[in-house]
Order: sequence, then structure tokens, then C-alpha cells
Amino acid sequence: MPIERITFPGHSGDQLAARLDLPDGPILSTALFAHCFTCSKDIPAARRISSRLAAMGIAVLRFDFTGLGHSDGEFSNTNFSSNVADLVAAGQYLAERGMAPSLLIGHSLGGAAVLRARAGLPSVRGVVTLGAPSDPEHVTHQFADALGQIESDGAAEVCLADRPFTIRKQFVDDIRAEALNTAIRELDAALLVMHAPLDATVSIDNAADIFVAAKHPKSFVTLDDADHLISRPRDAEYAADVIAAWAGRYIDLSPPAPPPGAPEGVLRVSEADPNGFLQDVQSGPRHHTYADEPLAYGGTNKGMTPYGVIAAGLGACPSMTIRMYARRKGWPLESVSVDVCHDKVHAQDALPSGPAKIDQFTRVIYLSGPLDSDQRARLLEIADRCPVHRTLEHGAKVMTRLDDTPQEEPLEAKLHPAELPF
Repeated sequence: MPIERITFPGHSGDQLAARLDLPDGPILSTALFAHCFTCSKDIPAARRISSRLAAMGIAVLRFDFTGLGHSDGEFSNTNFSSNVADLVAAGQYLAERGMAPSLLIGHSLGGAAVLRARAGLPSVRGVVTLGAPSDPEHVTHQFADALGQIESDGAAEVCLADRPFTIRKQFVDDIRAEALNTAIRELDAALLVMHAPLDATVSIDNAADIFVAAKHPKSFVTLDDADHLISRPRDAEYAADVIAAWAGRYIDLSPPAPPPGAPEGVLRVSEADPNGFLQDVQSGPRHHTYADEPLAYGGTNKGMTPYGVIAAGLGACPSMTIRMYARRKGWPLESVSVDVCHDKVHAQDALPSGPAKIDQFTRVIYLSGPLDSDQRARLLEIADRCPVHRTLEHGAKVMTRLDDTPQEEPLEAKLHPAELPF
């Protein structure tokens, strides 16, 4: 997916660094992503969720709060209120580009910030929190030993994630004065709360408090044994999939008319894991699946193999064709199922020196219902006339071209998670 590097003025006029993850096709909606306390826009969870939503047609703006990451300004002069103001500024920037956000996603303290910022972003229809505290003051637990010095001296240097930060008294006073209950009750947007029961940084009690305070529509999804940063790829992928499916229920993702020459629209396949073979397969804004390879061939086995995808078409198409024919004839067909097998080992056909084999797909069709022998024989004939079967049997012309349009990718996307500044 293309990524646009941008800057925009934050709450104090400082330039904030951002990434705008864009769909390959038309933009159907826009989301804002707020990162966790002292984190950055480029943590693995933010990148994965943004990429997944972009594949769905939702552009995602993720940015560094004032004084963090690549953004200008002094972190020591910021607080929770300034984070909220930065989010509103980001929303206004998007609105000026004709991309007013309809979805807010916030991780940890960023989750608390999006709950507060919703009131200043009237275009928002859905809010998602990931490991968010119900009370912003919760963040002081991370530097509790320094609170006395902050109170007496007005500021103290603390170490968070092996990095030094200056925390001023105004920051502590600001989060202590913040109460989210009213903002949550008056959210006026669908809410999705996601939290890990074993989160050692922000306990799951916080998720319960947020969920109980909110009005419907609201949903809660557990992140099982994920850590607070959602740093494992499989946890980030799960969160991304849930958010993508949930968002489609509350946000209008109506696609434009398909382009000429592509009556079914454009199916897009994007690499999800450059270290393996996992692929995001997106057909329109609502239909998503994975393609992968088995563990034995270097994959992660999280989706069907490419041959499995072909087999799925060879099973689904005759099933639909049989049903359509039986319905038109008024025959008593109760159900149809199709088993499809491909007898060629996946890796062997990728090796130039491998043995030459002919691909063979074997289908076994099961028809239930009081059908006579003639009807069953006729439905078998119809199965072999399904469009996908005929396409593969008769051959198809595949035209391929290379698009040389450059796509920007942040340097952080190439780094191992352990090398990223959390």
C-alpha cells in the first residue's frame, strides 16, 4: 500500500510528522491513529493495523504527538490535553483535504485521548481503544518513584522504555484533573474496546470501566495473551482483522462503480509479511482473506495456498451453478457440498529442475434431497459447465505489467520490532 509522508501543524503550531497509509484504489473512508504514551506512529501494531485498513479502502493517518518521534516541539511542555488538541488538529488537517475522519483508533494513553477527542471531531462514527486506561492518571504508575520530586521541584527526568523524558508538574496536574466518564457517556459514536486480560501495564479493569460507562452500540473483544504494546505480529494481525470487520458495520464503505473492463472490481493482493509468504487478499472493501504457504515450505499457514484459492473457486462455482439450475427447475435439492483436491506438491512446481507434472483437480460433489437418478446425472453435467471450470479447462489469457510508480516506505518498516523506539 502507498504511504505518504506529511507534516501538519499541531495544537501549538509545531509541525507534526505523519504517515498517511493510502489504499491502492479509491479512498472509501479515513481513520486517525493515536499512539501510546512516549511511543511513536511507527510501532508494529500501528503499522499493521493501518496497512490492513488501507487494504480495506480506509486511509489511515498516524502521527507523532508533539515532541515525540519525528515531530517538532518539546515533550516536556505537552500533556494529555495537548495530545487531544493534536488529534483535533489532525482531524482538521484531514478535513481540509476532503478526508474528514470517520474512525478514531487509540492505543494505551492514545486510546484515552481518542475518547476525549471525539467531541471535537463531529465526522467520527466509530472509536476503537486498544489497552486504554479508563483514567489518564493511570500513566503516572510508570514514573511513580519520581512523583515526589516532580511535586517539589516542578519537574523530573524519568526513564521510560530505556529513554529519558522530562515530566513536568503541569503534565501530572493535567492528567489528574481529567475525568473521562462524561466523555465516554456522551461519545455519540460506536465503540470497540480491545484489551488483553494479562496486560501488565494497563489492567483489564480499565476496559471494563470504559465499556460499562459507554452507551450502545458498544463491543468488547479480548486480545488474549497479547502484551501491552501488541508487539507480536499475530496479535497485531488479529486486532487489525477485528477492527476492519467491525468498522464496516458502522462506516459507509460503499465502493464506486468498478472500472471498465473489470466488472467484478479489482482484487488486490498485498504482501503482509516480507519475512514469509503471508498475503492480504482484499476484494472490495468487505471481502478479505489470507493466502500463505504451509510451515514446511517457509510459510506461516495462516491462509490457503495459491492452489487452495484456485480449488476454492473450483468448488464454489459448481455449487452455485448447481443450486441455480435446480432452483430454476424446481427440483428438490436440499444441499450441495463439494470436496476439491489438488494432487501436486506446492513447492515442486516452483523449482525449474523439478519433475514435470500435470495439475489435476479432483472434485467430489455431494447432493442431498429426494432427487432421481436422471436429475442427479444432469446436475453433474451442469457442474462441469460452471464458468470457473470452463475457464481453466479452455485456458485464459493473463496479461501482466509492472507499475513503476514509487511508493514511500518509512525506514522503521524495515526494522525488527526490537530496534524500534517504544
